[in-house]
Amino acid sequence: MQYKKITYSAVLATSVMALAASCDDSFLEEKKNYDNVNTDIYNYYEGANGRISDLYSWCLPTTVSGDTWNYPSNGNADNQSKSTEEYSGFGSFVNPDAEMFIMSGTTVPDYFHNQANNIQNSVWGRIRNINDVIKGINGGSLSQEDKNFFLGQAYFFRAWCYYLMVKWYGGVPIITNVEEPLETSHYSRSSTKECIEFMVEDLDTSAELLGDFQATGENWGRVTAATALALKGRVLLLWASPLFNRENNKERWTNAYDVMTADLQTINNLGYGLYQTSSNVNGSDFAAMFSQSGFNPEALFVTLYNTIQSGDTQKNNPWERTIRPKNATGSGLNPSAMLVDLFPMSDGKIPAGTGTYTKLDASSIAYESDYPFMNRDPRFYRTFAFPGVRWAYSGDPCKADADNPSYDTGKNYELWNYCWYENDDDRSNVQKSGYFGDNLLSNGKGMYVRKRTDDLDVNASPLYSNWSASSTVSGFLYSGAPYIELRYAEVLLNLAEVCAGSGHLDEAAGYLKQIRQRAGYTAGAEGLDGITASEQKCMSAVLYERMIELAYEGKRFDDMRRWLLFDGGANFDEVDGCPSSWKLTGWDGNTCTWLGFKQFNGQRRENMEFRLCDGLGNGSTTKASDPLPKFLAFYGDSLPKWTDAADEYPDYFEENGWSSMPADVSYITTKPSIDLNKALDDQLTTLKTFYQQYFVRKLKKGDSYDSNQIPETMHYFAKYYFLGLPQGALNTDTGLLQTIGWEDSNNGGANGTFDPLAE
Repeated sequence: MQYKKITYSAVLATSVMALAASCDDSFLEEKKNYDNVNTDIYNYYEGANGRISDLYSWCLPTTVSGDTWNYPSNGNADNQSKSTEEYSGFGSFVNPDAEMFIMSGTTVPDYFHNQANNIQNSVWGRIRNINDVIKGINGGSLSQEDKNFFLGQAYFFRAWCYYLMVKWYGGVPIITNVEEPLETSHYSRSSTKECIEFMVEDLDTSAELLGDFQATGENWGRVTAATALALKGRVLLLWASPLFNRENNKERWTNAYDVMTADLQTINNLGYGLYQTSSNVNGSDFAAMFSQSGFNPEALFVTLYNTIQSGDTQKNNPWERTIRPKNATGSGLNPSAMLVDLFPMSDGKIPAGTGTYTKLDASSIAYESDYPFMNRDPRFYRTFAFPGVRWAYSGDPCKADADNPSYDTGKNYELWNYCWYENDDDRSNVQKSGYFGDNLLSNGKGMYVRKRTDDLDVNASPLYSNWSASSTVSGFLYSGAPYIELRYAEVLLNLAEVCAGSGHLDEAAGYLKQIRQRAGYTAGAEGLDGITASEQKCMSAVLYERMIELAYEGKRFDDMRRWLLFDGGANFDEVDGCPSSWKLTGWDGNTCTWLGFKQFNGQRRENMEFRLCDGLGNGSTTKASDPLPKFLAFYGDSLPKWTDAADEYPDYFEENGWSSMPADVSYITTKPSIDLNKALDDQLTTLKTFYQQYFVRKLKKGDSYDSNQIPETMHYFAKYYFLGLPQGALNTDTGLLQTIGWEDSNNGGANGTFDPLAE
């Protein structure tokens, strides 16, 4: 069968169908406040395809926004990611000063309801739309083959929408009918177990109906049976995890292992696997997988974008513009020092002295925190950017600001985000930011997130549009890079986790080795020796690998909730009305202790900057005041010692605020940079020497201080592990039961009674 290309558009459902269908207007009814179309539309392939296109339009994940009701976290510094190691700055889930409530004060995020009177902006309206498509296609006159094709996609999206709720609330109402939006409508919350079974059934149905369909060619971007089975793996893993499995019921782990092991073969047979080429240099394959314009074996669930600059079909990916530095016309994302310091060393092992994942063997390679780029996992260089690293692109940033460095229109761009200060006090003040080099000034970051970049050195045909001669806006704004929500490496990590939980430790290690070899490790040197000595070590290794491999992809917060890593599950007795069944009896009663993980509660995340050393003096707010270029230009090869220059030109040194330096040090006078296309060892050593001479790592305030300027620490309230239903949902359906631990406005503010763990 020849399937026709799906249409991605942000227009309303009836508009999509009017464009797609080759039939007259009698097939469309008048647009109402919810999607409602004449059932005859389902008798035509183009009409049914238009309705499926509408599901994609409203249900696909996106990089446009953060953790909202309709889109999962995607790697931005959103509310969820700022509650993990990835970013500093209290997300609302870890803010110690603003406990969340339903009826007053700081309100809990709404992933359950949103707007009741607008189907396009309603959580349940989206599910109603899917149910309408399922009903319409089943009742239409298309061939069974065509029906199966469309229904397989619809069943997947229904399970996807339920997954986005169940992971937060546990049991929610299961609705399979096309209900009218009436005030009298009411559905009770089903148990979590029933919801898990419902999602698994939908995903099995989806996989069966889609069969051997492959999303290649013009069908790239459609979901397949492999997409459904991969999401099913997530669902089963969620059900086996401590969040829902307090006693560590091994039957859940074993069932997940059996199902996911069998499903992996189907996923492989459909053409999916780790993205790999024959020329993987310093983890270039790990970077390149995010900038593939055609079928990508890594991408099981993907949102496609384009470079169209206006109109209904415009669908641009803003990620590249988000992460690029200001002098490349971006804005930049600043990673926390915590995650930078936690990345593995080049032997694949965790740096010594981190105080977390202590069940894992620490690296014998000393971690030099002042030079965090030395001897790191290949993925470090593809995840972060720091002063002195090449980060090429195609474009002319000088059109936006004449002071921006061109670097041969981006083709030889180097990031030099060191900073200086206006006075000595600011230089030592952790709450003061400096002014950054290369015209970054007050818009610089101490480090940058580089993950998922469209690097010109990796992809010679960028997926963003060209910068026109007259434009002062970055072409990054119009990027067509796909967004991968669920990729093959996660499938392996999910399977590795259930292997560890079900006692198949050797298999778990094998899946981790596959991931590390793609990242750039050679076989036998992945740093995983010894992790099969115990279940604790193996599970710790899997969770550590997830934190690294999936960094800045919006997955870490879910992992931390699943494993109760904020407090180890020790504080459920603080939840009002908490039943005894909530007590963690598996994992020795505390997942953090069992894993050797330092609980998140009570910690802070700080940032880092690389400032100029004291001897170079201070500057002001302008690019011209940067002390480093002035010194490098003056110093020259003819002056082998700083002290020689100081003796010969004392007035010039005093004028520029330069002080004496040790006489036995020869200074590098040309800024060296790291080119990831070449062998790194010598380059890193040279850059380290440059840092030793000119830069100092500075602790920079990350998380908040209180009103007395005392550093505060994170606190995740135990009731957050299961969220309460928002006020809007309780107002709309007064029969809904509130979650235990949250106030019920329909019962005078009394504690909720719905137990997400009850079966």
